[in-house]
Amino acid sequence: MTRRVLVTGASRGIGRAVASAFAQAGDQVAVHYRTSKDLADEVVASLPGGGHFAVRADMGDADAVKSAVDGAADRLGGLEVLVNNAGVFLAHPPTQTSYGDWQAAWSRTLATNLVGAANATFCAVRHMVAAGGGAVVNVSSRGAFRGEPDCPAYGASKAGLNAFGQSMAVALAPHNITVGTVAPGFVETAMAHDALEGPGGEALRNQSPFGRVARPEEVAAAVLWLASPEATFCTGTIIDVNGASYLRS
Repeated sequence: MTRRVLVTGASRGIGRAVASAFAQAGDQVAVHYRTSKDLADEVVASLPGGGHFAVRADMGDADAVKSAVDGAADRLGGLEVLVNNAGVFLAHPPTQTSYGDWQAAWSRTLATNLVGAANATFCAVRHMVAAGGGAVVNVSSRGAFRGEPDCPAYGASKAGLNAFGQSMAVALAPHNITVGTVAPGFVETAMAHDALEGPGGEALRNQSPFGRVARPEEVAAAVLWLASPEATFCTGTIIDVNGASYLRS
């Protein structure tokens, strides 16, 4: 059965791979972007099947998020899957950042990574209830568990996203809506490019015993599974996709 899917932050990286995975499974996909319209249109054109389109919103703008989610659902004719992938990663080490820049980094990071995802979920749930059920999958991070000393707002936002997802898993199960989370480590994306190609890149790759970082398609496979009917009883789960670079109890 064809599902109607909205993937946030889908113009590149993990989001693009996720959009492609759903389209390859026969689903219709709304490709969300904030500023990269050309890249989003390129993603849409690359997806197999039909009925895909791009939708714009600043995830830090609550009204824009509602408009994007409702608009995507209207154009798709419903909504069964939401993937909260959009995020920002801003450096703000506490001893090297001005107070003003510290405040700005926290404000933007939480607004996009956590509150934006919460607002998108709130809006999407209304459509999922009408459809008789659905799935929300959040893209978190290894940093939620091990910490992000140079980007503490990022680590905190992802830890909050983990807790939010587990709360929603309990709240939404009676409505036949599952909520799962994927927590990648470093992934071969534009966001991680500078770190991976810089002088510390080899050390980052060697954090995993495989001697590499994840491919976007590997994260997408986990997302696709969590959104599937086979994963229903795994609602509330957080799946690590970090190549054993960080093991938690």
